[in-house]
Amino acid sequence: MRKWTLPSVLFLLCLLFLLPDQGRRIHANAEADSDAPVDPPKVEDKIGAVPHGLSTDSDVVKREAESMSRKTLRANAEKFEFQAEVSRLMDIIINSLYSNKDIFLRELISNASDALDKIRFLSLTDKEILGEGENAKLEIQIKLDKEKKILSIRDRGIGMTKEDLIKNLGTIAKSGTSAFVEKMQTSGDLNLIGQFGVGFYSVYLVADYVEVISKHNDDKQHVWESKADGAFAISEDTWNEPLGRGTEIRLHLRDEAQEYLDEFKLKELVKKYSEFINFPIHLWASKEVDEEVPADEDDSSDEEEKSESKSSEEEEEEDTEKDEDEEKPKTKTVKKTTYEWELLNDVKAIWLRNPKEVTDEEYTKFYHSLSKEFGDEKPLTWSHFTAEGDVEFKAVLFVPPKAPHDLYESYYNSNKSNLKLYVRRVFISDEFDELLPKYLNFLKGLVDSDSLPLNVSREMLQQHSSLKTIKKKLIRKALDMIRKFAEEDPDESNDNDKKDIEESGDNNEKKGQYAKFWNEFGKSIKLGIIEDATNRNRLAKLLRFETNKSDGKLTSLDQYISRMKSGQKDIFYITGTSKEQLEKSPFLERLIKKNFEVIFFTDPVDEYLMQYLMDYEDKKFQNVSKEGLKLGKDSKDKELKESFKELTKWWKGALASENVDDVKISNRLADSPCVVVTSKFGWSANMERIMQSQTLSDASKQAYMRGKRVLEINPRHPIIKELRERLAKDSEDESVKQTAQLVYQTALMESGFSLNDPKEFASRIYSSVKNSLKISPDATVEEEEDAVEETETETSAKEAESSSTIEHDEDAKDEL
Repeated sequence: MRKWTLPSVLFLLCLLFLLPDQGRRIHANAEADSDAPVDPPKVEDKIGAVPHGLSTDSDVVKREAESMSRKTLRANAEKFEFQAEVSRLMDIIINSLYSNKDIFLRELISNASDALDKIRFLSLTDKEILGEGENAKLEIQIKLDKEKKILSIRDRGIGMTKEDLIKNLGTIAKSGTSAFVEKMQTSGDLNLIGQFGVGFYSVYLVADYVEVISKHNDDKQHVWESKADGAFAISEDTWNEPLGRGTEIRLHLRDEAQEYLDEFKLKELVKKYSEFINFPIHLWASKEVDEEVPADEDDSSDEEEKSESKSSEEEEEEDTEKDEDEEKPKTKTVKKTTYEWELLNDVKAIWLRNPKEVTDEEYTKFYHSLSKEFGDEKPLTWSHFTAEGDVEFKAVLFVPPKAPHDLYESYYNSNKSNLKLYVRRVFISDEFDELLPKYLNFLKGLVDSDSLPLNVSREMLQQHSSLKTIKKKLIRKALDMIRKFAEEDPDESNDNDKKDIEESGDNNEKKGQYAKFWNEFGKSIKLGIIEDATNRNRLAKLLRFETNKSDGKLTSLDQYISRMKSGQKDIFYITGTSKEQLEKSPFLERLIKKNFEVIFFTDPVDEYLMQYLMDYEDKKFQNVSKEGLKLGKDSKDKELKESFKELTKWWKGALASENVDDVKISNRLADSPCVVVTSKFGWSANMERIMQSQTLSDASKQAYMRGKRVLEINPRHPIIKELRERLAKDSEDESVKQTAQLVYQTALMESGFSLNDPKEFASRIYSSVKNSLKISPDATVEEEEDAVEETETETSAKEAESSSTIEHDEDAKDEL
């Protein structure tokens, strides 16, 4: 025992001396290493480049975890306040309890697609702008972190500078913001958010804290963050993974929005809303795979026991096999969950497919994706075609179910176009107003041409000769599409055609659809007739209106012509403010009596329209409130003119001060004594009213355009006959002059004109009432009583008040 004790003690003493020296060496090495430069922690450039997903440094994970768990604005960040209108918008979105929250993903993917479109367009003239490697891949990536409840959407688009982050996400409220707020307050449909350019704020439907990390080629990487509490912060990003270029949006989901951490839910939303986005959309998705792993020892021992029971011949064969397999380790197959990028939108672009292979449902989905209108309504109609010849292109055109809220507000000042232009599948612009004329700017769709050059500026492309050819073909295709749409509507066909359509069936969906189109976009067709002389006749076929025989339904010019009376050479129409007013117009009396059909134009633009639409199918248009109306010759016309010659001559002189050019015998009156018509090429009464209501109208200049007024009298009316007889007895009779003046002013009002002196007209009416009541013309209005009586009543009232107050005071004293 003593033999081993001494060596043991010596060994322990040696260890005690050696350990402090080793510790000092380690400490010295650590100090030396601390002075050496250390590379910052790196993250894999491409998420998913390694087999097991994201590979990060532990410090990066720690810093990200701190920022994510904190959900507070960073202390060193620059703080900003949201502009008032943006705050209002965010309040509406955050408090939308029953809204469709799914739209947030649609809006973020749409914004990412726009950013990718921009960088791809810029790369046409500057190839270096895309960079190299992963940065050159134009794609959208969606990744979710179930533990931290974070959903990330990343794109490699153009990115945003610090100024862009401030401008686009908070301080400058664009025009669409206020328009969307107004629309929300009236309709409450949050689904419209994409049409107003404020779709980003839909993230607050599902998130209570949002980070936007963005890198632009011209700036450093920055982080925008906000808790939707009226403020946001921006700081230079020194802790996140370098993006290279593009934007990543991180949504810290609310507790009630955890469903969006489900892969299947995200796949469903992308397929529903973003299936036709032109860039690949990838989801970091889980997947179970079979994997070979080393077998355990227990498994190998079991195999040995089984092999002992085999025959000697088999043993010899197995020995030879074992010799070959000794080098290979024994393995087994197990299920393992791996993650990889899964492509979600692998559908081929619709416009590149054969129209016969595309279903109506696919067209509807594509329209919703293109227009950002994700309601239940389908487009009214569409046209998918390929143009061949000198200029080749493919196009899809849609007619929306409803007109945009601002379609006609800035019609001539806006360059807005709803057509997207692609060149060889590369998106170029959606601001080309040269593709379609303004009157067709309600159409939505896209054009993909192989004939246009790619590597030129937008200004040069606008001057390209091929654009004119494309525009010409697009207009014809668009008008043919609308014409066929009208022909397919059973309500638009003639009686003979209706039977064929009813027999064919499948007409319930199309019934009344063209009337719906006309109510939404009819004004655009009228503007097209005014602006487009080349296609005026094509557009005229699309016109719809009501007549005195249409029973409240819309009719076309072709239908009107088919119902014209034999011998009728002109198409009769009248303009006014409403159908009800026009139905009672004195201009129609004789026309209705003779069973003529008259078109009612009640839209203010109709007055301008008829200045350009002079004829249709060799039939001239005739305004029944103007001169030149011909209803056939009457054998008694000459006799009537001769018998009323003195009256018309005298009346013309009496109305010299009223700007009346002539007094004639009328061929359009049946029950009214007279009416005032205008010259053929001057303004009608309705046009005068429209021009006078213009904000910047100049009355002095309007005098040149006013038509000359003509008083037409009805020779069969008893008032006119009586005037003729009294005039024959005494042409200087003052009562005859007053009556003639009153009849003219009444006719002036009934014809739609305004009176120059309403007071004079009113005094004549009152004089006429006096005569009918047999009141003396010299009778005057009784004067009021003298003011002395009023003062007496006032003083007596004051005395009564004072006496009552004295009595009240005395009663109070008695009570005390």
